Amino acid sequence: MTARTMRAAIFDLDGVIVDTAKYHYLAWKRLALELGFDFSEADNERLKGVSRMRSLEILLEIGGLDVSEADREAMAARKNEWYVQYISDMTPDELLPGAVEYIAFLRSKGIKIALASASKNASLILDRLQIGAAFDVVVDGTKVSKAKPDPEVFTRAAADLGVPNADCVVFEDAEAGVEAAIRAGMGCVGVGKPGNLRDAEIVITGFEPLLTLNMVPR
Repeated sequence: MTARTMRAAIFDLDGVIVDTAKYHYLAWKRLALELGFDFSEADNERLKGVSRMRSLEILLEIGGLDVSEADREAMAARKNEWYVQYISDMTPDELLPGAVEYIAFLRSKGIKIALASASKNASLILDRLQIGAAFDVVVDGTKVSKAKPDPEVFTRAAADLGVPNADCVVFEDAEAGVEAAIRAGMGCVGVGKPGNLRDAEIVITGFEPLLTLNMVPR
C-alpha cells in the first residue's frame, strides 16, 4: 500500500463484517418476481455498495420497467420491510470469520475504528450482532445524503474520528466502495475476490490471514 501512518480503520458493514447481501438479494428477488421477472445473483452484484433507490433503479432497468416516483417509493419501502424481517432474526453466529477479532487487534494498536455503511438498517444489524461497542464512530445511510462511489460516508467517518483522510484505511467489498475510498484520498483494502476489486491497493479473502500475520495495512 501507499506509505501512510494508519491512525484509523473504516469498515463497510455488508460483505465485510457480516454477509447481509444474501438478505438483500432475497428481498430484491422477491420484488422482481412480484413484478414478473427474474433477478439473478449475478444481477445482484450490481447492487453492492449503492443506495436503496439506485438499487431499485437498476432492478427496474433489468426488468425493463418504467414506473412512477410514487410506485418506486412504495416498492423500495416494501423491499425494505422484507429485508428488515430477514435481518431481525440474525445472530452473532453470522459474523464473518475473524472480523471482530481483527477489529480488536487494531484497537489494541491504538487505531481508531469506524463503521461506514450505506445501510439505513446498520443500527439494527449491529444490535442483532451485539458489536456496536466495537466502533468509535458509526456513520450509516441515515447520516449521509450521497451514496458510494461518492466519498461522503468515509469523509464523514474520518471527520467524526478526528483523523485526516490520508491516515485512514478503508475495508470494502464493493467496487463502488473502493472507488469512494480512493476519491476520499484513503487507503483501501478490498475484501473479496480480486477480480471484482481491481482498484483496491491490496485484496484479502478474509481477515484471518491478517490476524495470523499480526498485520496492520499501511
